[in-house]
Amino acid sequence: MKSMKQSSTHPASHRTKTYDLVYIGIFTVLIAVCSWISIPLTVPVTLQTFGVFAAVGILGGKRGTIAVLVYILMGAIGIPVFSGFTGGLGILAGTTGGYIAGFLFSALLMWGMEKLFGRSTPVLAVSMVLGLILCYAVGTVWFMIVYTGTSGSVGLLTVLGWCVFPFLIPDAAKIALALLMTKRLSGVVRI
Repeated sequence: MKSMKQSSTHPASHRTKTYDLVYIGIFTVLIAVCSWISIPLTVPVTLQTFGVFAAVGILGGKRGTIAVLVYILMGAIGIPVFSGFTGGLGILAGTTGGYIAGFLFSALLMWGMEKLFGRSTPVLAVSMVLGLILCYAVGTVWFMIVYTGTSGSVGLLTVLGWCVFPFLIPDAAKIALALLMTKRLSGVVRI
């Protein structure tokens, strides 16, 4: 009797894992496509942050974070998933690599807030804003380290002027769009 019960639950468990893999794959591709949509500035304005926030918002913390990690790993091994159809360790080691790594920290922060406070829209909004701030912090520190090592000393306000201030309004719009999509798709995607 026990073996019969195990076999009846196995297909449902297998189906859930299959859905997880499909969702993670779809959102990994979504982040990559969002990275290719770019307005060239000192640091390109892309939709990557939208893709990251949408992945974690729609899929939930665990699957969304895995999608972000897979995206970064794909880029690290040379698949051209980063902005400008680039990839490789050189991109991650460059001045903007910290912002890409910051996506993972954003996703982890959002996952942690989901675990602590749930998935309500206000919690998601706050976690996205805090995740963006964390991404800015990681990226800015990395930018300063790499830039100083390759080009000479640079001040914090200068880097913030290049890498953060011009993107505050576009990133706020991306968060609003990710929240809207999360709310619209919350009943469609199984959490």
